[in-house]
Amino acid sequence: MGIFSTNIWSPDIRLKRTALIACFVALCTASQAPAGNFRVTPIRLELDRGAKSGAITVINEGTETMNFQVSVSEWTQDDKGKDVYADTADMIFFPKILSVEPRGQRVIRVGTKGPSPVKEKTYRLFIEEIPAPATGQAKQSTLSIAIRFAPPIFRVPVSPQRSGTIERADVSRGVITAVVKNTGTAHFLISSITARGIAVDGSEVFSLDVKGWYLLQGASRTYEITVPLEKCIRASRIDLTVQSDTVTLNRTVDVRAEMCSQ
Repeated sequence: MGIFSTNIWSPDIRLKRTALIACFVALCTASQAPAGNFRVTPIRLELDRGAKSGAITVINEGTETMNFQVSVSEWTQDDKGKDVYADTADMIFFPKILSVEPRGQRVIRVGTKGPSPVKEKTYRLFIEEIPAPATGQAKQSTLSIAIRFAPPIFRVPVSPQRSGTIERADVSRGVITAVVKNTGTAHFLISSITARGIAVDGSEVFSLDVKGWYLLQGASRTYEITVPLEKCIRASRIDLTVQSDTVTLNRTVDVRAEMCSQ
C-alpha cells in the first residue's frame, strides 16, 4: 500500500480524500481508498502571559473512524525566507495519538514551558492522519493518502513590536526584486506585494501583485514580479507596496529603459 503525505496550510481548506485520490486516477491504476475528511479549529494559536495554554479541535466529518498522530516542531525561517523546522522541548501537548469517531471531535491540549520570551517564538503542531490499513486483495492495489495539517503556534513576546522594511528593491531584465525584512519582535502575515508602474505624466501603466505569507521576526524574504517589456519601458518609476495584517511598507524604484530588456 502506498502512502502519499501532503501538508495543508490554507486556513479554509477542508480536504476530502475522495477528491484527492481522484486527482491521481490519471496517473495511477491503484484502486481508491475509503473516503473520509476532517478539519481542525482554530487555524492558529497565540499564547502569552495571560494564556499559556490552548486547545485545537480535530473534527471528523466523515463516516469512518479516523486516527491521527501529533507532533510539534519549532518553526523558523532562514536567510531566504524558507521555512525551517527543528525538534523542540518548549511545548507540551496531549494526546500524541488519537482516534476520532464519525461525526465526532477530539481536543488536543497545548501548553508552553518557561516565561514569555523577549522575541516571539513560533511553532507548528503537525496533525497527521494515519490511513487505515487495507485488507485482503485491496492491500496490494489501494493508494492511501495521509493528510497533514500544521496550525501555527505563536508565543507572544512580553512587548510585541511589529515593524518591517523593504530593505532592497531593484529592476533588472524586466523583473522587479524586493527583499522584505521583519525588523520587529513578532511575526506579520503578508497578504500581497503590489508593484504599480507610473509613467512620466503620472498615469498608471501597470499594476501587478504576488501573494505573500508569514514573515517571522528577524526573517527576510525575496519576492519577484515580472513586468511585460512593453509596459516596463513606459514606466518612469515603480511604486512598491507590501500589505500585511499589521504593517504596510512602501518603496519607490526609478526605472530606465535598459532595466526592462530581457
